[in-house]
Amino acid sequence: MRMTLDSICQVGFGVSLGSLSPEFPDIPFAKAFDTVNEIITIRFFNAFWPIERALNIGKEKILKKEVGVLNSFTANIIHQRRLELQGNNRSKVDLLSRFMSYNENEPDTFTDKELQDAILNFVIAGRDTSAITLSWFIFCICVNPHVADMVFEETKDVFGLQDSMQGYTFEEVAKRMSYETLSTMHYLHAALTETLRLYPAVPRDGKVAAGEDTLPDGTRVKQGDRVSYVPYSMGRMEFLWGKDALTYNPDRWLKDGVFQPESPFKFSAFQAGPRICLGRDSAYLQMKMTAALLLYFFRFCIVPQHVVRYRVMLVMPMANGLFVNVSRR
Repeated sequence: MRMTLDSICQVGFGVSLGSLSPEFPDIPFAKAFDTVNEIITIRFFNAFWPIERALNIGKEKILKKEVGVLNSFTANIIHQRRLELQGNNRSKVDLLSRFMSYNENEPDTFTDKELQDAILNFVIAGRDTSAITLSWFIFCICVNPHVADMVFEETKDVFGLQDSMQGYTFEEVAKRMSYETLSTMHYLHAALTETLRLYPAVPRDGKVAAGEDTLPDGTRVKQGDRVSYVPYSMGRMEFLWGKDALTYNPDRWLKDGVFQPESPFKFSAFQAGPRICLGRDSAYLQMKMTAALLLYFFRFCIVPQHVVRYRVMLVMPMANGLFVNVSRR
């Protein structure tokens, strides 16, 4: 979570939170973000939350306080960036800077509230999803260590490396990584995709019908109807994936060693159609870089007696995290 938070804050709005510094500081924004996410999820199971909100009690009181922390953080970023732009400091190329520069040429395109919402949207899309998928990926390769060995061998082959005992540093290996070279790591791409099939970062999602339609089974959908779908269940259906649907098998995505994508309406972890996830390629790039580096240098195994459980939220993290033993290759 700390790594992906630092990454999306730097790319999304040019801010370095330093959450990975050696002292592992508490980041109020990150804490507030997690609390808000959890309380919003609880609303699905608490019919009395509107009353709590009206009376400003219980979880809704906490929610109001933490939303204030988020709004203060995002408003401060926008204020500082506006001062930089007014001072002709246009060296930053993050997404927020681009939005605000566009706003100067096309006034009133984005209000400050819309920019604040955009910042939070970046964090929602770029922090939790990638971090959760990487956690489940580490879990999967711990249960299936041969997959980790395959990724290790692929990393060596693609980047022209020897065994990790040869003394390469993280920086030396990372410098060999580019969009082009990472795109040739078909097995790693398959292993990450297989993780998303079984453990989608967003296990349940929904849409509002833009117009009337009829589903293949004859079900009529009216304009404005809310339609829910569950990527978690879809990824485990034998009807879609065969008798081994519950088996973690990256090879199901490969043909002659080359990754073969499935229809996004079958593999729905990134949604489908015109509302498909805009950050899909960026997420894969970040996850492949992280996974390749980790598995080239280290071996992972789950701590004995550690039980992995889901945490009920809008996304699907592990309750209490993943405890692993790490050793150098």
